[in-house]
Amino acid sequence: MKRIAIFGSTGSIGRQALEVIAAFPDRFSAGLLLAGSNAPLLQEQIGRFLPETAGLAFPPAGYARPAVARFLQGPDALEQACELDGYDAALVAVVGVAGLRAVCRLLERGIPVLLANKEALVAGGELVMGLARRTGTPLLPVDSEHSAIFQCLQARGNNAPAKLVLTASGGPFRGLSRQELARVTPDQALRHPNWSMGRKITVDSASMMNKALEVIEAAHLFSMPPERIQVVVHRESIVHSAVEFADGALLAQLGLADMRLPIAYAMSYPERLPLPGRRLDLTALNGLHFERPDEEAFPAVRLGHEALRLGGVAPAALNGANERCVELFLAGKLAFPDIAELAAAAMRRAAGVALTLENALAADAEARAYVQACAKPA
Repeated sequence: MKRIAIFGSTGSIGRQALEVIAAFPDRFSAGLLLAGSNAPLLQEQIGRFLPETAGLAFPPAGYARPAVARFLQGPDALEQACELDGYDAALVAVVGVAGLRAVCRLLERGIPVLLANKEALVAGGELVMGLARRTGTPLLPVDSEHSAIFQCLQARGNNAPAKLVLTASGGPFRGLSRQELARVTPDQALRHPNWSMGRKITVDSASMMNKALEVIEAAHLFSMPPERIQVVVHRESIVHSAVEFADGALLAQLGLADMRLPIAYAMSYPERLPLPGRRLDLTALNGLHFERPDEEAFPAVRLGHEALRLGGVAPAALNGANERCVELFLAGKLAFPDIAELAAAAMRRAAGVALTLENALAADAEARAYVQACAKPA
């Protein structure tokens, strides 16, 4: 029985991870459930999965302590959770740069990390991967694209990959011009054609900033130079990513759009579990299509490569600026094209600063402040 701590249990990834636990009660249990502010759903999860520890970072006024052996509450609940025992692996699915400090602490303690928090590797990839290597602690990707690459690499033997191919759905605005994108609304950006995800990552998919961040992640996870990481638009979301080898062979991972597969693979690695649900029927497909991203309409897609070339805290600034841009866009205070423009400017302002944990967090804060100053007044 593997006890899983879920940091971000009420979010999309956290909920689907609990579905996997429910499907395999003889294999997994929820040792710790930590949420942000969704108190009603956390209460339901506690009643169903009976964790030893639960926590709520932002409890509402008058919130009654649930019936668990240990309950954490307040803004430092995530930090406290990282210091506890009682779980064998931690699924880090919180949103934001707070995940960086948490991931570093878990790796320092030798607790395997199932990583669904992009920000940890984007803002502090060298720090995170250095800790994982020094402590010998597993860090397994949960994002569908990086899980796909990780799965393909299981067949490499002693052969180093020559190129990584990250696929992108293109989001809800694929095919629109730069002029048309200036008029899109938050409601339109939140209508992803293929995936059901949280609001922030859905907007990232619409702007294609998610691919910029995933390029940074992939470079760190798989020790791959950025010039050998390619982004390809694949609107069906059947091929989740691929690896090319020296002889030209391309290995790809295919499947239906279901995040439970990469979650379950990370939880059970190296074993594969018989997940319930639909299976991909190749004969039912009407074709698979691939194209280059439109970098004129979606300039965000190339910012990951630029951030890696700049190095230091530039990726942390890009990430922090983008997070604040998305918040302001959803609040109606930024136009959609401003997301990439302001995030790029904030990233370039941070060039030349060496990467440390504190410098990364400072760059994140400074980038957010820069974007805020550029936004429309309330």
